[in-house]
Amino acid sequence: MQVHPYHWRLSGSFLAHLLKATTQQHHRALAPTIARLVPPTAVVFDVGAHAGQYTKLFARAAHRGRVYAFEPGSYARSILRTVVWLHRLSNVAVVPIALGSEVRLHTLTIPLKSSGSLGFGLSHLGKPSERWRAVAQEIVALTTVDRVVKTLDLDRLDFIKADIEGWELRLLQGAENTLARFRPRLLLELSGPALARAGDRLEDAFAFLAARGYRAFRFEPEASLAPVSECVDGDFWFIPAEARTDGPKPPVR
Repeated sequence: MQVHPYHWRLSGSFLAHLLKATTQQHHRALAPTIARLVPPTAVVFDVGAHAGQYTKLFARAAHRGRVYAFEPGSYARSILRTVVWLHRLSNVAVVPIALGSEVRLHTLTIPLKSSGSLGFGLSHLGKPSERWRAVAQEIVALTTVDRVVKTLDLDRLDFIKADIEGWELRLLQGAENTLARFRPRLLLELSGPALARAGDRLEDAFAFLAARGYRAFRFEPEASLAPVSECVDGDFWFIPAEARTDGPKPPVR
């Protein structure tokens, strides 16, 4: 395993990543579901915002609200900031920190592909996997959802999306007060092998949310959100048991 420095601002792969991020829209099929679950005045946390594909969807849904796009990686964040600027997403704030269960400095690992480009979509906290022959690394700041909510003095948080390559349960553990107070809807990418990097298990992530009154759903084109009855890898929507799945939740009072 080798750790390489990278001069990404001068690389052709950076320009290719930037062009793709600014001109393409991934996850289009999810836009109607996001629009139903994210009210126009919503506050959204996009955790692991990467190049901003979800950020763009959230910014349109919460067009009278606020989207906080958390991206600790400098490579991804440079693309993200450009996407936000070019698309004039004035309701988006880019936040250069990682979210987890504690406050500390941590190492962000970015796989280096055989082509020489950075696999920034697979960036993760902690040690690199043997899967990658070479990686780049940088030191990033880590904090918790609860601390961010307190620092920003938020009076609502409607939705949290997290794609952070295995640190999703740690993020939830650092959001206990927020989950209890605001009951945000969640969109999480959960993978057993990825969670194992942080010493966690897939079934523990499901159990953590079930114990706090959240129901798991999977997106299906025909049914929109279909209930999930087993712990498997995938992208899951977690909805508070008391909330509807077909429209905005009642405001917090």
